[in-house]
Amino acid sequence: MLRADRLMRVSDGRFEVFVGKEYLKFNAAHFIAYKGFRERLHGHNYHVTVRVEGDLGHDGYVLDFGMVKKATKRVCDELDEYTLLPADSDCLVIDERGESIEVTYEDGARFSFPQADVRLLPIVHTSAEELARYVAGRIRAELEAAGARPWRRLQVSVGETPGQFATWTA
Repeated sequence: MLRADRLMRVSDGRFEVFVGKEYLKFNAAHFIAYKGFRERLHGHNYHVTVRVEGDLGHDGYVLDFGMVKKATKRVCDELDEYTLLPADSDCLVIDERGESIEVTYEDGARFSFPQADVRLLPIVHTSAEELARYVAGRIRAELEAAGARPWRRLQVSVGETPGQFATWTA
């Protein structure tokens, strides 16, 4: 039989929790735009997964799965059923006009959205990569606000379709 003190000496690994529930998703419209290129407006059923690496607490947890799921669900709900626009774009002019958001691309193409249907995000492009970084920052803020214990590393992946994810790690 292996004694507890022996387990402590041989445990040179690390702990992490992983959450990838089916309901951790958001449906949103977007388009990629950079100088010389603009996609058509389209949508995805985005899926979010989260890994948190940290020390094992006295309670046997890195972080409670429930806390991670709730934080991630809140962030997904903030983005669900909106058109996502990059507020820091280098090629889109975005004007808030009353109840509307007017977007103009460098070639003159124009979009008009009801303001209530848009999430202006502090990113340059609405790529899966930048969305992963944004979502990770929001999950971090949610976990900290909920009183989560410190961790070493947070990794968030945002998938546009099954098998196609972008990941941000910090």
